[in-house]
Amino acid sequence: MVTNEEIAHYIHSIPPAPTIIQETIQFVRNGDLVKAAKCADEDPALKLYLRTLVNRAVYGFRNEVHDVSQIFGILGISTAQQVLYHYLMTLLAPKKWKLFHLDNHTFYDLQASLSRNWGKILHHLGVLDHDTASAITLLPASIIICDALFGSHKSEVEQLRSVKALDYNTILSRLSGQSLFDLSSQIAEKWEIPSTISRIVHAASGLDRDLSENEHVLAQWMHLLLFFELSKGLYVQAGLNEFIDFQIDFVSDIYESFVQVMEYNESNR
Repeated sequence: MVTNEEIAHYIHSIPPAPTIIQETIQFVRNGDLVKAAKCADEDPALKLYLRTLVNRAVYGFRNEVHDVSQIFGILGISTAQQVLYHYLMTLLAPKKWKLFHLDNHTFYDLQASLSRNWGKILHHLGVLDHDTASAITLLPASIIICDALFGSHKSEVEQLRSVKALDYNTILSRLSGQSLFDLSSQIAEKWEIPSTISRIVHAASGLDRDLSENEHVLAQWMHLLLFFELSKGLYVQAGLNEFIDFQIDFVSDIYESFVQVMEYNESNR
């Protein structure tokens, strides 16, 4: 089963964020989308990712967008920053998923859908902060970590889950004393992602205490959004609904508001 040595090796094996991505993100954070586009244009893999992600149906563009400067211009600062952090997450994603029944296209769709709905939530809450908008991009890192750590122990995990019906996050916490969200925070630190981003994502587990009022609210909405997305048929089939335990008491006071926001989104797509 997963050991602390295996976890340490996995975290150590993660390379630093590529320099060109760091520079592009910094230009975006400074509000200079022209320089950001020129910088991103130098990385063929990043260019391909931007075109692939932005032209997926969830973004709703009628015509395909190919030019990087046009992509950044359309997205704006907050969403451009989101997409760049999404790209960092794909650098962690496996070529072949072992635990979850996913492929790159399905994972891209999950990233895009999370971002789109998180944007609607922040609009509803009146939150305009760029880092808060980008917080949603770190959430899939915990899914990637889960697949990496448990993928090679699949039969053992399935046997354990059949006996105790535990979610993956609880299993890891009991084995190592660390949660999937703890490890996501370590990756964020390694990649110099602002702590304001990683704190919100960590709190989205629904298990954190001593949160500020703002962090608590954002964590509630992100927790619900995660389960809203992972309850969709495609992700249930992929096994992602067993990812973490749903903390109903944590979100009960905003549940009706969340449903209204999601229903409004679907009716106006």
